[in-house]
Amino acid sequence: MKPIIQPVWDLPLRLFHWLLVGLIAFSWWSGENHEMEWHRWSGYAILFLLVFRLYWGLAGGRTARFSRFVRGPRAALAYLRGSGEADVGHNPLGGWSVVSMLAILIAMVMAGLFAVDVDGLESGPLADYVSFDAGRWASDVHSLIFNLLMGLIVLHIAAILFYLLARRRNLIGPMITGSVKAVDGAAAVPLRASVWRALTGLLIAAAITYFVSKGLHL
Repeated sequence: MKPIIQPVWDLPLRLFHWLLVGLIAFSWWSGENHEMEWHRWSGYAILFLLVFRLYWGLAGGRTARFSRFVRGPRAALAYLRGSGEADVGHNPLGGWSVVSMLAILIAMVMAGLFAVDVDGLESGPLADYVSFDAGRWASDVHSLIFNLLMGLIVLHIAAILFYLLARRRNLIGPMITGSVKAVDGAAAVPLRASVWRALTGLLIAAAITYFVSKGLHL
C-alpha cells in the first residue's frame, strides 16, 4: 500500500516550538552574562509566544488545540497500558507534558515581570506595582522556576530519546517537516489551521506584550 503523508503539526505551532527553544537558551545566556537589556527583550519575546500559544490552543489547527490532547487520568493510564486510542498529535502523557511546560513558563515570565535586582537598578516592567521586598522575592522565584524548567526540559529530551531508541519513533522530524509517512487506507486528516486566525493571534499577542512591557500603561 502506498504511504500517505499525514500532517501532524501546523506551521505556527512548529515556529512556536523552535523559537521558544532558541529564546530559552538565549535567556539563560543573557542572564548568566548579566546582559539584562537583552534578557528583558528575550523575556518579552517569550511572553509574546506564550500568549500566542494560549490563543492557538483554542483557535489553531486540530492537533494544536487543548481540547484534542488534554485528557483525564483514565486516558493517561490507558495509554500506559497500551490500550489507549491512537491519534495524530500528542498522546495523553505528552499532552500533560505540554500543559506542565506552558504553566511553568507562564509562572517564570510572570515572576520576571515583577522582579527587582539586589541594587534596585534592574527591574521588570510591573515591579512598580509591588514593594522592593516583593520584587526581590519575585526575582528569587524567577530563578527557582528556571531551574525547574531545566528539569522539565531534561525529562522532555529523555522522552524523545526513549521514543527514538526503544520505540523507533522519531518525534523531532515531524516537528520540523510538520508531517509523517503513514500506511493507511484512509485519506490524510487535514489540520485545518487558518492563516487569518494565525494573524489574529499574532496581533493579540503583540498588543498584550506591548501593553505589559509598558507597565500596563497605554
